[in-house]
This record gives sequence, C-alpha cells and structure tokens, in this order.
Amino acid sequence: MSIKLSTPSAVAAALAGLLAASPAMAADYVQAAGAPGSNLAFATKYDGEVFAGTFPGFSTQLSFDPANPAAGSLDVAIPLAGARSGNSDRDSTLQGADFFDVGKFATARYTAKGFRALGNDQFAADGTLELRGVSKPVTLTFTWTPGTQPVLKGKATVKRLDFGVGGGDWADTKTIPDETAISTVVTFKAK
Repeated sequence: MSIKLSTPSAVAAALAGLLAASPAMAADYVQAAGAPGSNLAFATKYDGEVFAGTFPGFSTQLSFDPANPAAGSLDVAIPLAGARSGNSDRDSTLQGADFFDVGKFATARYTAKGFRALGNDQFAADGTLELRGVSKPVTLTFTWTPGTQPVLKGKATVKRLDFGVGGGDWADTKTIPDETAISTVVTFKAK
C-alpha cells in the first residue's frame, strides 16, 4: 500500500497524525549545579525537641513528562557524611555506626520508575530507598513547576528503624520517633 501526499498541507497533516498517535516522550533532566534553592532536608525530634538537617551535595537525575507520568524515572544520590543539623556533636553521632555508619555506607540512593498522577498538579513516585545496605519502599509525593529550569518540590516519610538508623540505645522511639520527615526542592536543567 502506498500513500501519495501531493501537497505540503497533506504532509503536515500526516505528520501531525503520526505524532498524535505516538506516546509522549519524557524529558531528561539533571539537577542544575549552583541553582539557588535546591535542598534535601530531614526533620525529627530528640527528647521532644524538633531538629532538622540537610544533605548537601545530593545529586538528582529525572526523566519526566507530566502528561505521561508512568514513563518517568528518578535517581537521587545522597552523600551521608555531609549531613548537617547545625550541631557538630549531633552531626558526628549521625555519621557513626549507630546511625548512618558512613565508614561502611557512604551514600544512600533513592530510585523510582513510573509515577502516579494524584491530581491538582501533584504526583507520587513509589520508589526504593537504599540506606545502610537495606532497600525499602518509600513514596515521594511532589509537585512540578515547568519552565526553563523546572522545579520539583517533594515530601516523604522514612521509618528510620526499617533501615537500622538509630540502633542500640537510640532505638527507643520515645527518645527519637521512628518516622523522619523528608522534604526536597530540586531545580533542574535539560540533560
């Protein structure tokens, strides 16, 4: 079977039809180096007092199309030795064997393939967090702001004891709750 396209408008119409029939392709992004505002933070309590910290130096790669979130993927590398909470004694404890054990496990990694649309410009990534050699499911909910430097803003909850974080004397959830709140803002550039 052969199709003759005799006019430029027929060629354009045929191409438009082919493009409409093909699935949307996700765009590939990397975290914009030096972009203001990119942040990966955690918050929890110690003896009832809230404290928060950040993971400087984290890096993110994303493939995402809001029109086809199921085709998306996310990969975040988190260097644990850089964790900062504003208290040098606490930071030193976080790096030790009872918490992140950075001598054995220098990096945590969060990966997800396929996102869900939640409505109201919100999405969910049902991914896997690998921390201290343990891999467990963690869901990241996020919003997406498109543009020349698109922005992802997300939140997740991590159960620290699932990963052996805060073992030994620190395992008491009256001292430190099991759930740790994670929040992130990532500014991207096209890959």
